[in-house]
Amino acid sequence: QVQLVESGGGLAQAGDSLRLSCAPSGRTFTRVAMGWFRQAPGKEREFVAAIYWSTGNTRYADSVKDRFTISRDNAKNTMSLQMNSLKPEDTAVYYCAGLTSFSRYDDAKQYTYWGQGTQVTVSS
Repeated sequence: QVQLVESGGGLAQAGDSLRLSCAPSGRTFTRVAMGWFRQAPGKEREFVAAIYWSTGNTRYADSVKDRFTISRDNAKNTMSLQMNSLKPEDTAVYYCAGLTSFSRYDDAKQYTYWGQGTQVTVSS
């Protein structure tokens, strides 16, 4: 069984930075890409960022472009999301997810594996 474990969430003030990490455990799986999604109360889960595992190519939602950076560490088999210049509207539960096919990277329904999520709360 594949498990994805997020860490690094917490409380921050507007303008602060936080770094999220995602580490897989259990059975290995072939990753086409890994992504971060977030879900705020009363809203649908939305795409944040993705990284193609073999090339390192990245994709971002417009709302986080130039503020967030997704990266991978092949040696440690982990993925991170560096979040800078945080805003109150970034408050959400953040999920990492694994994409195992060449499907739309920004469509949550295409992802096979999901973590349990980590809460990020940004106060003004």
